[in-house]
Amino acid sequence: MNTYSIEVSNLRKSFGEQTVLDGVSLIVAKGTIFALLGPNGAGKTTLIHILSTLSEPDDGFARIEGHDVVYARNEVRRSISLTGQFAAVDEVLTGQENIMMMCRLSGLTPGESRLRTAELLKQFDLESAAGKRVKTYSGGMRRRLDLAVSLVVNRPVLFLDEPTTGLDTVSRRSLWEIILRLKEQGITIFLTTQYLEEADQLADEIAVLSAGRIVAAGTAEALKAHVGGEVIELRNRLDEVIRTIPTSGSVHDVRQTLNEIAHLCPPDTRIVIRKPSMDDVFLALTTAHQKEASLA
Repeated sequence: MNTYSIEVSNLRKSFGEQTVLDGVSLIVAKGTIFALLGPNGAGKTTLIHILSTLSEPDDGFARIEGHDVVYARNEVRRSISLTGQFAAVDEVLTGQENIMMMCRLSGLTPGESRLRTAELLKQFDLESAAGKRVKTYSGGMRRRLDLAVSLVVNRPVLFLDEPTTGLDTVSRRSLWEIILRLKEQGITIFLTTQYLEEADQLADEIAVLSAGRIVAAGTAEALKAHVGGEVIELRNRLDEVIRTIPTSGSVHDVRQTLNEIAHLCPPDTRIVIRKPSMDDVFLALTTAHQKEASLA
């Protein structure tokens, strides 16, 4: 039995002379949350489009639940659910009507549709707003409804393309709880995000995509260890971070670093030594890759 829901090998995609994916390879274990991090233009959405059969690769291959995304499109589509960056629901209809409509379009009988709609309204905490038109919903409610609509029929793999973009902190964390509950149901979740904390909190495995290439992959802790043992943070008198410097964490390295920068710092500079965050990882990896690309 295959233990991977998603397998990608040497995937390449260009649009004209612009290379968007440049030999991407990754694997995602069944029942896990995989987060793909990357700045705008890194190729995250293009990869999602290929994996969900909306676009074809120029080279390489990808399989979803063992099905090739080019040669077995119908099987792939029966294996996945997809929620894009923006809510794709009908604003004129109510939340309940949106879910009912998708149930019927998915082949459920009227009775099955009513039962499934009630289940999803409860699961996504939308019961109190079920009869309200979607145009009156908040951003967080729309995203929950969008996710509910995409899950009308149970699929083993769920793609979430920047699902919390534009949401406030409370709505974002509410959606995180829902995503974790979906994982508990055994669903494999492939998540793209620009929010580093999101990947840190949710993902079992994280990959960093920069200029079409995977520049690092692993658990959050492993990626943080890649940066160094401790990070020296310099703050000004307003407590604003003016510089961060990764170190190995050893006494010798920290002391040497402080000696090297002491004469460059204003007298009121405050020093904080902390563990690396995903922000440090992201900045270190993408900056290093950009420098390598500019020298190539």
